[in-house]
Amino acid sequence: MSTVNKAGLEDVVVSTSDICFIDGREGRLIYRGYDVDDLAVQSTFEEVVYLLWYGALPTKKEYDAFYKTLSATATRRLPPKLVALLRGLPKKTTPMEVLRTGVSALSAFDPDDPDNSREAEIRKAMRLTAQMPTLVAAWERIRRGKAPIAPNPKLNLAANFLYMMFGKKPTDLAAKTFDVALILHADHEFNASTFAARVTAATLSDMYSAVTSAIGALKGPLHGGANEQVMAMLEEVGKPERAAAFVEEAFQKKRRIMGFGHRVYQRGDPRARHLMRMSERLGQAAGAPEWYQISQKIHAEVQARKQLLPNVDFYSASVYHVLGIPRDLFTPIFAVSRVCGWTAHVLEQLANNRLIRPRAEYRGPAPRGYVPIDRR
Repeated sequence: MSTVNKAGLEDVVVSTSDICFIDGREGRLIYRGYDVDDLAVQSTFEEVVYLLWYGALPTKKEYDAFYKTLSATATRRLPPKLVALLRGLPKKTTPMEVLRTGVSALSAFDPDDPDNSREAEIRKAMRLTAQMPTLVAAWERIRRGKAPIAPNPKLNLAANFLYMMFGKKPTDLAAKTFDVALILHADHEFNASTFAARVTAATLSDMYSAVTSAIGALKGPLHGGANEQVMAMLEEVGKPERAAAFVEEAFQKKRRIMGFGHRVYQRGDPRARHLMRMSERLGQAAGAPEWYQISQKIHAEVQARKQLLPNVDFYSASVYHVLGIPRDLFTPIFAVSRVCGWTAHVLEQLANNRLIRPRAEYRGPAPRGYVPIDRR
């Protein structure tokens, strides 16, 4: 048996996919043939969801029908019994734990749950993509002693999430910024959470189990959560003029500065460039430019000293913070976007399924005989 032994399966190709391509050498991210740079500027999150699921951009007629279903109150709202379940959870429960539990519980309310046809799987994906923002926003309000806000079918997914969080329609700039952030996070090839979803789907388990597996993988700090740590760092620095000293001290103490470097991208993460611009624009409009300024100072220092470039997590931290989103919701928001990618991969896995069953290179003791316990 031939073996490929690379820690973390780094650079090991485990399957083919038509969904996403990361060009690490050129620093490009491609969804179904479309550069994410073009999608971020010209598209919408709903259109990108359609692209990931169906393989092509929709016509106007297809888009209108798809948008209507995805934004409908019946698609977005949570079952009342699930809201009751949320109310019964301890307020100290973390948002990622709530998301993991809530998504798993949603399967019990899905009328298509026992149906494994592609049409039913897409309806499940539609509900998951529409309901996860409602779930995250509902928990944020419940844990603060407030009533959840019903979804607004007149708002797109990005604007509706901010509306359900804060109880008022967001500004056009806030809604557009969040919409672009969702596009940038929609898929990223065979990352840990996506691979976890595909492994689960490959057993012919259900869509909800696959997405729950993905959420479990994302919950780990080595996958999700880096932007939370970036924001904690920005708050620790506090002022732009303290950034250089902070970086110097961090390097002296061999402390890792979060949000820099990427295992795949060699010329920088293309998503970071969009988030950097949005951080600046949003900070200026909100009267809070200091978070972008601190980020810029740290970026310049780290790049000059270590030739490292920021990844998607670095500037997303200040974007979400200025939007008013609590730090411990940063990773759930990642899931709110990435669920469309996870479900696209589940659909692809099921279309040509084979159980994912890798082997391990054994390095344990050589064969040895059993010795009875009284002779050891």
